[in-house]
Amino acid sequence: MKRITFIIIAITACLTLSATNPRKQVINNFDRSASNHYAYPYGTDMKVPSLTAAPAGYEPFYIDHYGRHGSRWLTNGRYYERPYKQLLKAKEAGMLNLQGDLLLRQLMIVNETSKQRAGDLSDEGAKQHQEIAQRMFDNFPQVFQGDARIDARSTVIIRCILSMQNETMRLRSLNPNLRITTDASYHDMYYMGWGYGEDTLANDLRKSVDHISDEMYNKHLHSERFIAQLVNDPEWAAANLDCNQLMRDVFDIAGSLQGHQFFDMINLYHYFNSNEIFELWRLKNIYWYIHWANAPQNGNRMPFIERALLRDMIQKADDAIATGERGASLRFGHETCVLPLACLMELDSVNYSCDDLETLHEHWQDYNTIPKACNIQMVFYRPTGTTGNPASDILVKVLLNEHEALLPVKPVQGPYYRWTDLRQYYDRKLATAIDWSVK
Repeated sequence: MKRITFIIIAITACLTLSATNPRKQVINNFDRSASNHYAYPYGTDMKVPSLTAAPAGYEPFYIDHYGRHGSRWLTNGRYYERPYKQLLKAKEAGMLNLQGDLLLRQLMIVNETSKQRAGDLSDEGAKQHQEIAQRMFDNFPQVFQGDARIDARSTVIIRCILSMQNETMRLRSLNPNLRITTDASYHDMYYMGWGYGEDTLANDLRKSVDHISDEMYNKHLHSERFIAQLVNDPEWAAANLDCNQLMRDVFDIAGSLQGHQFFDMINLYHYFNSNEIFELWRLKNIYWYIHWANAPQNGNRMPFIERALLRDMIQKADDAIATGERGASLRFGHETCVLPLACLMELDSVNYSCDDLETLHEHWQDYNTIPKACNIQMVFYRPTGTTGNPASDILVKVLLNEHEALLPVKPVQGPYYRWTDLRQYYDRKLATAIDWSVK
């Protein structure tokens, strides 16, 4: 009965995440429209989810983790320069009105501040990882007792390395006795980032769906009202500016500013009405789905680009179970790994698959899965006071962005699953991908 009750509660929670009116969610909080630029919400937009107590006689001893870097600057300086230069062109032609001139001055401030900062971790991004480390330590203190071993690895990208540094420094401040090792090397990139060295089809498949995303933008994006509020002569703008690109660029910057503490006084969302904000999010949601999720448009292929990462997580979990050591394996990378990994692991409804992109947003929302600092934590439990237990004694629960996720096997109790059941399920699934690296 307890298991049935939990399943009902969990399904309700899953539906709350994936089927709640997304229009209302986005309009009630424009920051969610930023898709992958949405700043990690816990502690700001939402309360941190409460966790279900472990079954009687069990305690956590190991965490298997993959997390995205925190909030950052946009990854290329041209994303800041391009809209600024377009509006500057309009100003030099005498075509900007007062509203357009205000936007130009705001973009100038952001553009100048962003110089030589492309892709860098922001102040808010560092804070996100410090707070995640604090909650991890508070939620699972047994994992971090004594001289527990923490193996932290990052992709070779600086923002990921700094995210790792912020998280591990907070853990060390909480327990100076922790044995923490950190590393960032191309040696590990085959499983840490984007399927390097293993997958020969992923890039081709993503390129093959670019046209779908482009067609959806061409069909649904209407920049006329947005442009008319900025210029004296919309016909001049249509002939001399890339109006749709300007609208998209300003919207991307608007969404990214939430990731910086010192841009609090600049709000670019007021240049858009609520319908435009929702539609721009909906189109970006489609982009993330067809390029990185379990979409039939990409042959349902994308989850399997993270097979090497899931295999690494399974192997390190097996090693921790065998040795009985307390500790954690912390990996720091990108949303382009977290999203397909969550699909491959079939967490909640992230693995949703559909042909109808017009109604996709009703069932699947990117901001629930890939905000900045998004993370997956597999938390392993064993009978209290024991070490070196057989795998059949081990329970596991998985947190997706710190909420307890539904898994694709039968639970033992509440959100807790038998590791041997989950491992067998994933082993069978991974076996189907053996020949997928061959063109």
